[in-house]
Order: sequence, then structure tokens, then C-alpha cells
Amino acid sequence: MTATTTAPSAAPEHTRSTVRPPSNRLRNWATRAPLLPALVFMILVTQLPFVATLVISFFDWNALYPDARSFTGFGNYGDVLSDAALRESVWTTILLTVAVVLTSLVLGLALALLLDRKFKGRGVVRTLLIAPFLVVPVAAALLWKHVLYNPEYGLLNGLLHYVGGPQPDWISNTPLLAVEASLVWQWTPFMMLILLAGLQSRDQQQIEAARVDGASDWQVFVHLTLPHLRRYLELGALLGSIYIVQNFDAVFTITSGGLGTANLPYTVYQSFYQAHENGLASAAGVLVVIGSIIIATFALRVVSSLFREEVGRA
Repeated sequence: MTATTTAPSAAPEHTRSTVRPPSNRLRNWATRAPLLPALVFMILVTQLPFVATLVISFFDWNALYPDARSFTGFGNYGDVLSDAALRESVWTTILLTVAVVLTSLVLGLALALLLDRKFKGRGVVRTLLIAPFLVVPVAAALLWKHVLYNPEYGLLNGLLHYVGGPQPDWISNTPLLAVEASLVWQWTPFMMLILLAGLQSRDQQQIEAARVDGASDWQVFVHLTLPHLRRYLELGALLGSIYIVQNFDAVFTITSGGLGTANLPYTVYQSFYQAHENGLASAAGVLVVIGSIIIATFALRVVSSLFREEVGRA
């Protein structure tokens, strides 16, 4: 007698437990949900005030006469573009931005080339050179105004007095240059860090091959280093321009906008807080934002091209 075993019958279709994978839409929401609070906060803090500023810019609105406000359309923008003082502030902003960015790039490149070499105490020197960028902008402006520029007890005149030189009033004699020097001192470390990162990403084998072929240090710098640093120079110039165009601290602290140093942000401040012209100040502020967006667009393109270049190299 033989025993036969029968396999258990398969479970019915309706009793099987089926686990469906989450849909792509649900998965996308699950990954984006943690970012929603930050997005809402950003909209409340940045976009809603800008929309309010945009609306106010279309009104003739003086805070001293709130009942006399009226809709003017683009009249405030026409006043901003036709006002001589505002045009002069735009020209001052351009001069300030170009001078500070170019000088910071040149000095930052020189310091980056220095720190790219190995020497004893390089870490300490790097830390000391980065320190000015970490100082609060208002504190940096006060430092230059009182510690360096003061004609009676300032460090610059103290050194000139020690060697028997003149004792000029730096802020009164060269006001725009005084503001530019303080901004250059603060932004040179930023340029140095960007360019130092570019120098350390060079292809060392290519440089060694050029030296074996008899290339001098100057030829290596001109034909290999500078072309490699082009994207980093563009990035530093664009990011620096975004900040300097909107700079207010140095102008307000050192010269209070006098002696031909009033840039566009300071002129907006004067129109809003001193003349109480809310509509006119809002129109000027919108134009500053539009200019900053244009510069930022170029900056983002440079950054994206840097990333594509690094990915292609990898």
C-alpha cells in the first residue's frame, strides 16, 4: 500500500494580499513635502513684500499726506529715470561696483596664487586673509571710518605723521575712494576663496608636461592658468556685482551719502525715509531688483556651466 501526498491547493485569487507600489505622483509629493515650510516661509518673507512694493510703485503716495495718494501708473518710473539726482546715483553705483569688483579680483587672484604654494604657516595665513569677509559690514565700515580714516587719531595719518608726511582728511578729500577701499578690503577674501578653489582644480599633469617642454612660470600662467580660471573669474565678478549694486552699509556709515557717494540703494533710502515718497522709492527699489535679477541670471548660467564642466571632466 503506497501513501500518496497531495500538494495543498493554491489560495483563491481574492484571498491573496497584494501590495501596490506607491504611484509616482505620491512619491514626488513625499519627497517635496519637507520643503513646503521653507517654500511658504520664503514666499511670505520675500515675494509678498515685493508684490506690495510693486503695487505701491504705481501710486503717487507721500507718507505725510496719506489721503492724497492717487494712481499714476508708470509715472514714478518716469520720474526715477528722468531725475538728475537718481541718474547720478546710478552712475555712482556703476563706478563703485566696477572699481570694487575689478580691484578685488586682481588682489584675490594674487593672494590665491600665493596660497596655492606650500609654505610654513599657510593655514594661519589663509585664516587671517579670510577674516575680513567674516566681519559684519557695518562694523567693517565703522572700523575704516574711525580707526583708519579719522584725521586726528586714525592709523593712516598716524603712520604719515611718523614719517613726516601730510595729514589729509581721507573721507572729505577722496570720499568715493574711501568707500571703495573698505569694500575692497572686505570682498577680496571672497574672490580669493573662489579663485583658490579654481587653482586647486587644475590638471597638474598638464602643468608638469608644460614645464618639461620648457614653459616658464609666466607662460604657464597665461596659457594654462588664466584660461582655466575664466569661469571662476566670471563667477566672482557676477556674485560680487550682485552684492555691491545693493550695498548700503558702507555708503551710509562712512559718508552718509554725501560728497557724491550716494548710490542707488542710498537714494532709495533717502526717498523713502527722509522725503517719505513711498511711491517714488518703491519704483526705484523695483528697478534695483530688476537689475539684480539680470545680474543673478548671468551668475546662475556661469555656475551651471561650471557644474557641467566638472561633470564632463569626471
